[in-house]
Amino acid sequence: MHKPTFRKKGLRNYLSLILLFMPAILFGLLILLYRENGKLRLSAHFPYASWQFYAIGLFGIIATAGGILDWQYHRNPLNMKIPKKERDAEAFALGAGGVPMFVLMWFAMLSPRPGNFLIPIIIVLIYTVVGISYDEFVFHIRRCGKQENRYHRMLVFGNGLAWIAWFHFIYY
Repeated sequence: MHKPTFRKKGLRNYLSLILLFMPAILFGLLILLYRENGKLRLSAHFPYASWQFYAIGLFGIIATAGGILDWQYHRNPLNMKIPKKERDAEAFALGAGGVPMFVLMWFAMLSPRPGNFLIPIIIVLIYTVVGISYDEFVFHIRRCGKQENRYHRMLVFGNGLAWIAWFHFIYY
């Protein structure tokens, strides 16, 4: 039987960490690229952006810190003794839920008719929450101690609050 190469195995071990940084990197890059777009309501004067962007930044930092701490915790003291199904569930929630949500939210934010994106956003929200809940209730409920649960709460609630702030910006 053929064993996976170090490169393939190494990338898989870092996939959740890579996906964790993608929203912040993409959001910042797209804000820079589209800074002249009037829908973003950016200004050259303080406060420069609406309060929702500051909330997105604050809660995004909390979520990212929780994700990094959780990722690190999974390596030490757990030493990556995480079942493949659990890693797949986490990657699904991040990749299949987070990526389409990000794209839909970005297009809705710049669209003259953001209401056209509302139903797809709600659908993606539902299956993302299901994916996160599956991961938490199937894999984490019995195994995780207080420390790891704290990291999960930072990640989940930080992302949730950042999403609510972004949703408010688009639809208010």
